[in-house]
Amino acid sequence: MGNGTVQPVEVRCFSFLKKICDERKWAFPHYFRLDRECSARELAEKLDLPLDLIEAVFINGLAMPMDDGQVKPGDRVGFVPPGTPGPYRALLGMVKGKE
Repeated sequence: MGNGTVQPVEVRCFSFLKKICDERKWAFPHYFRLDRECSARELAEKLDLPLDLIEAVFINGLAMPMDDGQVKPGDRVGFVPPGTPGPYRALLGMVKGKE
């Protein structure tokens, strides 16, 4: 990585977001060249994914709201749509406990 090459971002989409990627004939995972750090929202926009169909994002295995995520070249990113059943939301880290 110190040789000046930019590592692509590894992108996965789930549920009906995956259907969009399949229609575009993207591989699973899809590799996207990202030259600089950006927000997860910016990445979704660059990929022309429908923002209203994204509830959460995984970045390198950590789930968070899309607006909280920062993506760097070489990261692994997964976009999760709304509608994930309740127990799975907690297991995936999409729900925070009471503070």
